Amino acid sequence: MSNRTEKLNAEFKRYISELLVRKVKDPRITEMFTILDVNCDKELSSAKVYVSIFSTNAEKAAQTFLAICENEHVIRKEISRSMHIRKVPEFKFVLDESLAYSQKIAQVLNEIRKEQNND
Repeated sequence: MSNRTEKLNAEFKRYISELLVRKVKDPRITEMFTILDVNCDKELSSAKVYVSIFSTNAEKAAQTFLAICENEHVIRKEISRSMHIRKVPEFKFVLDESLAYSQKIAQVLNEIRKEQNND
C-alpha cells in the first residue's frame, strides 16, 4: 500500500467518524460505535470501512449498523466537499465482530477456570 493511500485511509477514518457523530442525524444510530479502519483499493474507487458497534442489544446494534450503511451517500458528499481530492471512493461498511468474539472467548475461558477451581 502506498504512503498516499495510507494517509487517505487515515483521513477517511477520521472524517467518517466525525461525520457520523456530528452531521448524520439518523435516529436509528443509538449505539456507541467506532470506525476501526478504512482500506481503499489502489484506484480509490472503493473502500472498506470496518465498524465496531458496542451494544448489549443485538437489534439496536443491527439498526445502528444499517443506518450507518444507508448514510454512505451523505458521507461521500460531505467528504467530497471537505477534502480536496479528485475522486471519493464508494464506502462499503463491514461490521467487525472481533471485539464480541474476543469477549465470548474470555467468558468461556472464565467459565472453564471456575469449573476447574470447583473440582
